[in-house]
Amino acid sequence: MSAIVSIQNLTKTYDNGFVALKGVSLDIRQGEILALLGPNGAGKTTMISIICGLSMPSGGKVMVGGHDVVRDFRETRKLIGLVPQELTTDQFETVWNTVNFSRGLHGGKSNPKLIEQILKDLSLWEKRDNKLRELSGGMKRRVLIAKALAHEPRVLFLDEPTAGVDVELRRGMWSAINRLRETGVTVILTTHYIEEAEEMADRIGVINKGEILLVEDKRTLLNKLGRKQLRLELKEPVTALPPALAELHVTLAEEGRALIHEYGNGAGESRIGAVLAAVEREGLSISDISTHQSSLEDIFVSLVGDRA
Repeated sequence: MSAIVSIQNLTKTYDNGFVALKGVSLDIRQGEILALLGPNGAGKTTMISIICGLSMPSGGKVMVGGHDVVRDFRETRKLIGLVPQELTTDQFETVWNTVNFSRGLHGGKSNPKLIEQILKDLSLWEKRDNKLRELSGGMKRRVLIAKALAHEPRVLFLDEPTAGVDVELRRGMWSAINRLRETGVTVILTTHYIEEAEEMADRIGVINKGEILLVEDKRTLLNKLGRKQLRLELKEPVTALPPALAELHVTLAEEGRALIHEYGNGAGESRIGAVLAAVEREGLSISDISTHQSSLEDIFVSLVGDRA
């Protein structure tokens, strides 16, 4: 799949000497949803600002749709929609006028049918005549997305799109973003909600201290770095782990009240039957069996923590 955004050795150093980006390279595929995860200050917003032409890079190159974001600013800006973190809107303007004005601002000809469709897709049609100050925070976020889509961009950046939005509205926005992807729009989102990335993204990128730690297909990442755990609660605690179980990579936990067997990447799964058989041979009685699989949040915390 071809790259709609290509970032090559991108660096950014601010006047105070702070290095925000350290040679970032990344290709973003046409029509994908890429979730970019990272702690505060990791460089996510700086990278997006450079791609969108809001900040100048210190070095490197960014191409959007084959155009250089510095040399061909006007061309690249037409291709990009940006939904910022801040709710920057004219509180006394109507939803319709706000979105319609945004299309004209980017040089688009009047297209009422398109604006109507965008508002309907984002469940804003019934609010089209409302002033923005009358809307909830979640609805204002949707207006920002509508504004970003008004000029029909090929790439949409969502910087913390559901911050401060209640769970019901958040899920509604996820559905709207998935519908955008189905129309061929490439979506790049930054988020603190790990479940948001796990729910929506095709690929996951992790950035920390201005460096990309990894970019991986979501399922591949979960399979590669995720761990599974088999936990056996014992009816009676034991003081020592039988050698037969130790050989199967079982550990003793909770002061002898539980047995733990960790496995992943296919390794260890074949031993589960042997573990259960060994437990029975050793005369140990099980009161409960449970399993746990690492989530994307577990993987993220591990990656960032290892490089803290």
